[in-house]
Amino acid sequence: MALLEFARGPGLYWSTIIFVVGIVWRVTGVILAKRGRDLSKPRQSGVFPGIRTVFSRAIPNQELHRKAWLSILNSYVMHVGLLVVIVLFVPHILFFKSIIGVGWPGLASNVVMIFGAITLVSLFIAISHRMTNPVLSMISSFDDYFSWSVTTLAVVTGMMAFAHFMEPYTTILAVHILSVELLMIWFPFGKLMHAVLIIPSRIQLGSAMGRRGVKA
Repeated sequence: MALLEFARGPGLYWSTIIFVVGIVWRVTGVILAKRGRDLSKPRQSGVFPGIRTVFSRAIPNQELHRKAWLSILNSYVMHVGLLVVIVLFVPHILFFKSIIGVGWPGLASNVVMIFGAITLVSLFIAISHRMTNPVLSMISSFDDYFSWSVTTLAVVTGMMAFAHFMEPYTTILAVHILSVELLMIWFPFGKLMHAVLIIPSRIQLGSAMGRRGVKA
């Protein structure tokens, strides 16, 4: 079996199963996690405090912004860049359409590649900051570095595939697909899972704080 056939066949099949089952398992675990019963009288109830927190936490605290503006800005650039590359690149859209039956307009390939290059620079700024900042380097774990590695590998190989960097082209395409499948397999078990959990966790935090009369 050729490498590309494996990547598009068994590799894609099993990585998708692990990706979906892993996410369902993590989300189910969060939903079913035991929580102590709060017997205090709620200062505020309903979902509004939780919804408000989703948006309020997206805006950096002014004091934090002054001290870590570069890191915060870089984080926004990286996440926006990844979003554009993943969901607005026409070949990716066609791939999603082949699975879910729904497509949407994309951007010109050269525009997406510009976003890809910016994202790549942003990823290296992030890892450089993590490795040189005394506090960040102390609290960083294997998860942080491996999550960065699989994300960067997927972006790099994707840009190489677009540029037909390697001959035959099917080889670099297969390497890119396999790198994405590695990311999918790791996704539910590492910190990349924050992409799924960030909104429900903020809603939970905001609701809990709102019950105590605290604005989160």
